[in-house]
Amino acid sequence: MVNTSLAQDSKVETITIKTSIACSHCMACGSCGARIDSHIQEGKGIRKVKIKTELKTIEVTYNEQKTTPSEIRNTIAAAGYDADDVKATKSGFSELDGCCKPH
Repeated sequence: MVNTSLAQDSKVETITIKTSIACSHCMACGSCGARIDSHIQEGKGIRKVKIKTELKTIEVTYNEQKTTPSEIRNTIAAAGYDADDVKATKSGFSELDGCCKPH
């Protein structure tokens, strides 16, 4: 007998992405904090998101059969933040509040 939950867990990966979150205020900001979290959480196969503002990283646990690190980085960039070597999109960046844009 195969334990299907164990088999499914073997497809789960975690990636840590360097980002351009300006400060801890970004996560407290009603528009920016909710924006980045909801953008990532809406992605297919996303299990957990942990944003570490002090390290300027985002740790994402995901199902590797439903999404890829590249897709996750592109989603973060679309929310207005750099993600490793993927730069924030102009449209995403322009929607951030002034207080949450890196100076």
